[in-house]
Amino acid sequence: MFTEYKNLPDNSRVWIYQSDREFTSNEIAFITEKAVEFINQWTRHGDDLKGSFTIKYNQFLVLAVDESFNNVSGCSIDSSVRFIQGLENELNLDLMDKMNVTFKDSENINLVKLADFQKFAKAEKITSETIVFNNMVNTKADFERNWEVPAKESWHKRFFV
Repeated sequence: MFTEYKNLPDNSRVWIYQSDREFTSNEIAFITEKAVEFINQWTRHGDDLKGSFTIKYNQFLVLAVDESFNNVSGCSIDSSVRFIQGLENELNLDLMDKMNVTFKDSENINLVKLADFQKFAKAEKITSETIVFNNMVNTKADFERNWEVPAKESWHKRFFV
């Protein structure tokens, strides 16, 4: 059951999918249509899930579900992964490569392989103050407060001395 993202409680569970490139405006319209369709049929063992999504910086797709309404199950998570894989195939992009790291350089969003991020940190091309996207957050509240943070405040901090 689709609901507006802003109407979900702060403890809603989120999954962040970062694209290997920016979405076009046509792709955003397509993703929006498909996400609403998916969420409207998203269930857990036959019970509706109350969910939503948001797109950030034309590059991140965030799925969210209100677990105070109904908890997600392994099967419902699997169906969301199949939904994401369908988008990847339809739009010829990668949303699930966890070895990609994104960070901001002024207002530009940069996506690099984890090994390159480590090299940039070692060469001090980026610092612990560099704004990174912590895609490991789990709740809407964490997403809104702790997703876009200085590297020293996320799992990225291990790459800085």
